[in-house]
Amino acid sequence: MGNNRRDFLGLGAALIASAALSSNLKASEHDHGAHESNKRQLTLVKDPKRVLSPATIITPKEGKKYNPVVTLNGWSLPYEMKEGVKEFRIIAEPVVREFAPGMVVNCWGYNGTSPGPTIEAVEGDLVRLIVTNKLPEHTTIHWHGLILPNGMDGVGGLTQVQIAPGETYVYEFTLRQSGTFMYHPHADEMVQMAMGCMGMFIVHPKSPKEHKVDRDFCFLLSSYDVAPGTYTPNPSTMTEFNIWSFNSRVFPGIDSMNVRVGDRVRIRVGNLTMTNHPIHMHGHPFEVTCTDGGWVPKSARWPEVTIDIGVGQVRAFEFIATEEGDWSFHCHKSHHTMGPMGHNVPNMIGVKQDDLTEKISDLMPDYMYMPMGKNGMAEMQDMVEMGMKNPENTLPMMTGRGPFGPIEMGGMFTLVKVRKNQPKDDYSDSGWYNHPEGTVARKYNF
Repeated sequence: MGNNRRDFLGLGAALIASAALSSNLKASEHDHGAHESNKRQLTLVKDPKRVLSPATIITPKEGKKYNPVVTLNGWSLPYEMKEGVKEFRIIAEPVVREFAPGMVVNCWGYNGTSPGPTIEAVEGDLVRLIVTNKLPEHTTIHWHGLILPNGMDGVGGLTQVQIAPGETYVYEFTLRQSGTFMYHPHADEMVQMAMGCMGMFIVHPKSPKEHKVDRDFCFLLSSYDVAPGTYTPNPSTMTEFNIWSFNSRVFPGIDSMNVRVGDRVRIRVGNLTMTNHPIHMHGHPFEVTCTDGGWVPKSARWPEVTIDIGVGQVRAFEFIATEEGDWSFHCHKSHHTMGPMGHNVPNMIGVKQDDLTEKISDLMPDYMYMPMGKNGMAEMQDMVEMGMKNPENTLPMMTGRGPFGPIEMGGMFTLVKVRKNQPKDDYSDSGWYNHPEGTVARKYNF
């Protein structure tokens, strides 16, 4: 974790520059199945200008009275101290986001990424947030869940004049509570949030001993409608989204959450999609410990393995990592664990098709005809494996490989990797779990 402050402060400018990369520059690819280089450290890269979308970037602990959060496939925004005020600079602007290797999307976001960087501060801090608008239309920023003066609430037309393109506005207030919050526009929000303008805002307790955990992760749930073969989300979509993501990344382009046996782990999830998400974790029960309204008293907590997160809600939950392995972590709505697809896929279950699909593709090469298979959707993935091409800039619906073959998951899916030998404060990927002999399901021979 040898990041120095000068390099870290330069990240914002480097990420802004990265949005203008030519297509021949390759983005950094993280493959859950890579066995030969499983010790990749998730730290600040040497040349961030070559990274279209950063891997998970670990903020150094040095000089802080709190354990920084780890933003999944994201980063935390640096600040400067100005006469006792923590000053953050935020730029709202168009960005290019890599959702997974092989697919990029034209988004709007902050400081070169979408979602924008996580803002971290401490209860009692006086913060100054200097917002410059480089979007093609006016905007504001609302600080979701924070208690603050009404004129700082960021609702265009109600509590402030909208920030016109090219203008800079200042928000300044004292953080009066700790917890998990978000930031997003309250100006043409149907377009701006559909394009990816959003971020997390974490306020740590004044006392480092309060609500202490060993590892603290956070990310946003976001949804997009990007038609197969295109690059820009449709902001008019209300329900028919086709990309469901963790921090605008989809599996297998999502980093895993890597923890040590015995760690107390917190995962903070904000939902800025247009529907609820039952987030399910394998292998461990957890307790909901925080919402965007504050911390949940211990007497009010109960064990769960799935928590439904509604629109505009934040849920933070905690567990003790006791069980080694590679544990699935995903939305339990099945179509939310799939990649981009058309909405009108023909239902061909039980229909004999043979080579019909290939003939139609030959006759109509510009038409994407990929019906559901006779025996299920897995056949569609099989066709991709055999060389059938997807439209340009479109990922397979079910993708990602594990040590035993295709995982057949996309979208809102990643892994919690629990290891006895994971060093403290080390977030590097340990590779696939080496199962002890006799602990893997096997074929039964009669």
